[in-house]
Amino acid sequence: MPTETLTYQADGLTMHSQLFFEPADGPRPGVLVFPEAFGLSEHAIGRAKRLAEMGYVALACDLHGDGCLVDDLQEALGLLKPLYADPSKTRARAAGGLQALVQRAEVDPAKVAAIGFCFGGTMGLELARSGADIKAVAGFHSGLGTAAPKTDAKAIRGRILVCIGADDPMIPPEQRAAFETEMREAGVDWQMHLYGNTVHSFTSQGAAKRNMPDAIRYSAEADARSWAAMQTLFGETIG
Repeated sequence: MPTETLTYQADGLTMHSQLFFEPADGPRPGVLVFPEAFGLSEHAIGRAKRLAEMGYVALACDLHGDGCLVDDLQEALGLLKPLYADPSKTRARAAGGLQALVQRAEVDPAKVAAIGFCFGGTMGLELARSGADIKAVAGFHSGLGTAAPKTDAKAIRGRILVCIGADDPMIPPEQRAAFETEMREAGVDWQMHLYGNTVHSFTSQGAAKRNMPDAIRYSAEADARSWAAMQTLFGETIG
């Protein structure tokens, strides 16, 4: 499988993202893959490879710049503080990846979607709220809050899917309800899938090493069901 490192500037940072695609004739749909808070890890890279095997051109996106990857949860959360404080920074980093992807000859710029995990899901949603021309966003255990829910969601141009653990303490029912109100009032084509007996990071097989099973835990069932939901969404939007 051809693999390239795409280097580009975003939010004043030099990003080193990984592009995956199978050889094919003509352009095809592209998918941005935004990683968890730790940065561009094997988790996001593995999902990008799976998408490439399905026929998409997938870009596993750098999050912190210079390919920075951290392992400590508190350090990762510290790196996110400026992004939570200013969503325009999150959108700038996401938009940098989008611009790099659509410039590729292998990609049909009219058929681009984004997926993201944890904070990466938030990135995908913020990219959509910015009015970017993306056809779909699928967020897996993604934070749903935003700075201006009553206005920014009106700029969303694609379909939205969020897949959430029903027992995720990081995305409580109040946040889910606020997101539903935001999507309803903006007239967005949206879905929210809830998975019972499921908490945060349910797609990450490395979640167990955090030793926080009540908050962070892999679920094979929720992982498979959410990935299937994403595939259905892509079939409806980018083919």
